[in-house]
Amino acid sequence: MRFGLFIPQGWRLDLVDIAPADQWAVMSSLAAAAESTDWDSIWVYDHFHTVPRPTDEATHEAWTLVSAFAATTTRVAIGQMCTAMSYRNPMYLAKVAATADLISGGRVQMGIGAGWYEHEWRAYGYGFPSAGERLARLDEGVQIMKQAWETGRATMAGKHYQVDDAICAPQPVAGRLPLWIAGGGERKTLRIAARYADYTNFDGTPDGFAHKSSVLQQHCADLGRDYDSIVRSSNYNVIIAETEDEVQRRLAALEERLARHVPADVASASLGAFRGMPAVGTPEQVIENLSALTDLGMSYGIFYFPDLAYDRSAFELFVKTVMPALR
Repeated sequence: MRFGLFIPQGWRLDLVDIAPADQWAVMSSLAAAAESTDWDSIWVYDHFHTVPRPTDEATHEAWTLVSAFAATTTRVAIGQMCTAMSYRNPMYLAKVAATADLISGGRVQMGIGAGWYEHEWRAYGYGFPSAGERLARLDEGVQIMKQAWETGRATMAGKHYQVDDAICAPQPVAGRLPLWIAGGGERKTLRIAARYADYTNFDGTPDGFAHKSSVLQQHCADLGRDYDSIVRSSNYNVIIAETEDEVQRRLAALEERLARHVPADVASASLGAFRGMPAVGTPEQVIENLSALTDLGMSYGIFYFPDLAYDRSAFELFVKTVMPALR
């Protein structure tokens, strides 16, 4: 199993109480910690407004951070989980990604999806097209980016995007970027993934992962794609401690912190993404849960520690106990 680490960037209210001028120092120090502790990759989210509710707290822009990490790290791969296709013209995005990849020496990963956060779509003037249109844009955009990276130019007269001999120079270091297509939509998203993806990223619960994997496998069969050539990954929220009592204390502390910025019922509901999930528990419990998922074919986990900007003890415990057991 390989390991990716989400760097807190404010989107999940994980930099509150840190002055904005000091937040980059926190983020860059955590990227350095990932490099020094055998993580395979670091990740950010591509969002503009905080969750579980929009607030005035900082949410740092994803591709700006990718470029900054490209310049300030030397080993880890750098990705976004995941870029919303419609937030940037795909040819422009191909150019941005290729430049960041060159800065990094070939370490940028392209996480891409259709996008879902309606509030920020409308606030930024993108409207909020139907799911079908957002997915059609994803399909066309991926084709443009692949063409740009692999040939240095792109031409497409699509329904949603049109480019005419657009030049992408420089090209990525390896002549292409690894494509992570995120989302579990069974009719369209997973079919797009079967056609183009090097990596998928979807439901990380055992039942959900097994089901989405079977759907992906059928799409691969229909398209003549080698199913085993696609790495299947999932994202995991981590609350880990030596005892179950300490796990519960950490969950309560997270809810308390969120409740200072969003209504109490919203803060409580957001803990549903943690309670009972595979990476919440003692080291022994987390190892058992993730081992079962690796048996189902989940070979790349991307992990989010909600208190990482303030307290590295859970991160250090995970590195010491979980990572060696699952490597």
